Amino acid sequence: MQFTINRSAFIKALNDVSRAISSRTTIPILTNIKLVLNDEELVLTGSNADISIETTVPQSDTSAQLIITTPGGITLPATFFINIVKRLPDDAMTLNVEGLRATITSGASSFTINGQDVQNYPQLPEMDDVQSLSVSAAQLVDIISQTKISASTQESRPILTGIHLQLTGNSVKAVTTDSHRLSQRIVQLTGTDANNVDANVIIPAKSFNELQALLEGQDRVEIKFSTNQAVFDLGHTTFYSRLLEGNYPETDRLIPTESTTQITIEASSLLGAIDRASLLSHESRNNVVQLSLKSGRAVLTGTSQEVGQVTEKLNANSIEGEDLDISFNPDYVRDALRIFNGKRVDVKFTSNLRPFTLTPEGETDNKQLQLITPVRTF
Repeated sequence: MQFTINRSAFIKALNDVSRAISSRTTIPILTNIKLVLNDEELVLTGSNADISIETTVPQSDTSAQLIITTPGGITLPATFFINIVKRLPDDAMTLNVEGLRATITSGASSFTINGQDVQNYPQLPEMDDVQSLSVSAAQLVDIISQTKISASTQESRPILTGIHLQLTGNSVKAVTTDSHRLSQRIVQLTGTDANNVDANVIIPAKSFNELQALLEGQDRVEIKFSTNQAVFDLGHTTFYSRLLEGNYPETDRLIPTESTTQITIEASSLLGAIDRASLLSHESRNNVVQLSLKSGRAVLTGTSQEVGQVTEKLNANSIEGEDLDISFNPDYVRDALRIFNGKRVDVKFTSNLRPFTLTPEGETDNKQLQLITPVRTF
């Protein structure tokens, strides 16, 4: 196996597939990158068993300057190999493989590293009973960025570490919850004919984190769902993710249908106040701030017995309903407000012990919703 390639183009391809590679794996060969060269293209693959990324560098891509000398294949230690390529001196590099030894040359530099047989690398998942649709990459980024914050990071309930997607016709509903907060985004897909797609899947939020980074600069994405896999086709790059098994909790019943108190405020204004209040709350053991809504005034308080107290009067656009004192984790609300930054939000409460919601001002259909569970402080 031998080829010469533009180093910058090669680094981009290596960076893309390395997103799927983890040093913590029970399958040692998965710490390697798989390289397969045929008469027309170079194919790179990275995997950690949960996600796999395959990217293709065609000889027809003039920016890659791929020159194919001898087809073949090998897997090479990912971290070591990428670090070598990034530090090579010239714009071009050559990889020559004899047996299981690879020689990398660029300018006056030459490295030789040991690899493993490409036949020992696990095959990419096979797809069966496939449903497919094409979606806007921008809409997919919107769905991911507005819901991933509420996915659980605790493996004790694996189902909650995923993003629950329900696709019906041209509508997609995405929900995440970690039992303390909930995020929901409902989108009407544009420029696609998905009338035959009826899918109910749970994709790990970690998978979406890596996919989101690959979507930059993309126009559209072809998505395929099978029994236990989701595949995202981005042109020269294909992203595979396993699906989580099980039934996602019924979340609609968690969303209040009415409120007794509401404050409307600029998201950036409330975010700044919570940032300041959390300077004190982070110094306390329970990390809680309190919001007091009384007589048309809103006051935010953060307290630490060791350090002191901060009190901030909020400049709300409107305050309606019953008086209320409520405590909450400022980090949860801050994450939610970052999504709405630049907008005015309605924050709706039913009582000091019931979850409250944040939605764009005037929105009543819960298409863009964040829900936070308050903290009991008495």
